[in-house]
Amino acid sequence: MSIDLTPNRLPWPPMIFVALAFGAAALERAVPLSYEGPVALVWLGWAVGAAAFALIAWSAITMSRASTNILPHRAADSLVTAGPFALSRNPIYLGTTALLLAAALVRQEPWFLAAAALDALLVTQLAIKREEAHLAARFGAAWDAYRARTGRWIGPV
Repeated sequence: MSIDLTPNRLPWPPMIFVALAFGAAALERAVPLSYEGPVALVWLGWAVGAAAFALIAWSAITMSRASTNILPHRAADSLVTAGPFALSRNPIYLGTTALLLAAALVRQEPWFLAAAALDALLVTQLAIKREEAHLAARFGAAWDAYRARTGRWIGPV
């Protein structure tokens, strides 16, 4: 059996995130939907953003300590299941999607909420499903066991 050593092709998830963030900002300029909500939502947005950055950093550190590749277009060197990967099979993607949600709350611009939903959908369809096939081929039973106990986005299956 041949294992695809390039699990992702263009667009890579960081490209999707950046494009959607710029798109949301451009749409807000063209068709403003901003609102003046309660200040508590802004503070919640800052908390979500801080948690998202922390999750992304924790994930990157965990991958580095496992001596595995973090780039989405390169083959996985090992199956990481500890740290944030025990909570989500895709904590970095969860973090970047949460950053768009945080922007929606902090900036009080619903276009960023739409961008967060679209980010989750596009990353799932264009990256995660291909990565999962790559990991299944590369790690077999270990991947199957991990997938059975850990949710794609968050929590147990």
